[in-house]
Amino acid sequence: MRFDENADLDTSGVDDLRGSGGGGGGLGGGIGGRVAMGGGGLGVVGIVIYLLLSTFAGGNLGGIDAGGGFGGLDGLSAGQTADSGQLAQNCRTGASANSSTDCEVVAVLNSLDSYWASQFRQGQFQRPRTNFFDGQVSTSGCGGATSATGPFYCPADSEIYIDLSFFQELTSRFGTQGGPFAQAYVIAHEYGHHIQNLTGANRRAGNDTGPTSGSVRLELQADCYAGVWANHATTTPGSSGRPLITDINEADIDAALDTASKIGDDYIQTNLGNGRVDESSFSHGSSAQRERWFTTGIQSGDPARCDTFSARDLG
Repeated sequence: MRFDENADLDTSGVDDLRGSGGGGGGLGGGIGGRVAMGGGGLGVVGIVIYLLLSTFAGGNLGGIDAGGGFGGLDGLSAGQTADSGQLAQNCRTGASANSSTDCEVVAVLNSLDSYWASQFRQGQFQRPRTNFFDGQVSTSGCGGATSATGPFYCPADSEIYIDLSFFQELTSRFGTQGGPFAQAYVIAHEYGHHIQNLTGANRRAGNDTGPTSGSVRLELQADCYAGVWANHATTTPGSSGRPLITDINEADIDAALDTASKIGDDYIQTNLGNGRVDESSFSHGSSAQRERWFTTGIQSGDPARCDTFSARDLG
């Protein structure tokens, strides 16, 4: 995946909570070794936080209509300071997105903002804020979390939270190929939860588990939404009017599918758990399911094809 070197980046939707200095070192800047796991599933979607602390908005995808309830900025824990000045200075153009993880995430978020805004009626879309944190974070709507939660979306404040060291954890612990587009898939999945919050799809999830549960359907829909964005990424204009992302190739797609397969419930239970697959505890979907629904999104490019809640066969 490559970005337009001359494109302008917008960091105004990101709060950098990694200390008062901001920046955080960018690519290769001292990434730690924390595993993002919990309860037989992967914290990549913060499912426990999502299901227990959701606040629901009205509307439904198709028209697209959305309603209600947006929170303010995140709540900071003691001594935690939001300072995004260094991030703004470092991440000015697409050239920095091609060399820095911090700026890559900013660029992906800019592209997601642009695509999803185009899918809603005028005045019905509000982008989520995103927070970079290190170690632990306090949210205004979902309480506190640590890096072990993995990237997550808090529907109560409509914000995404991510410790960027998770991306290295995916390769070192989960054995994924990694790479920029695999990382973009993770961000786009979390953004998909924001779309569910806007449309009210999250009301249909419940808190059950199992291969056809509402929890799994919620996660697979977010995977599908990530694929839908990926289908349009190279034609979605940035602030310059030109596409911010200039190239996504087959190797990129393969890397995203590899990540999807290695964050499936069955893969995690087999390779990072006790070696026994317990389908009754599935909360995110099997590897095959996650690959299937990301593929559905990227092949169709149609959000309406992502209605996992009506699908009889989830894969």
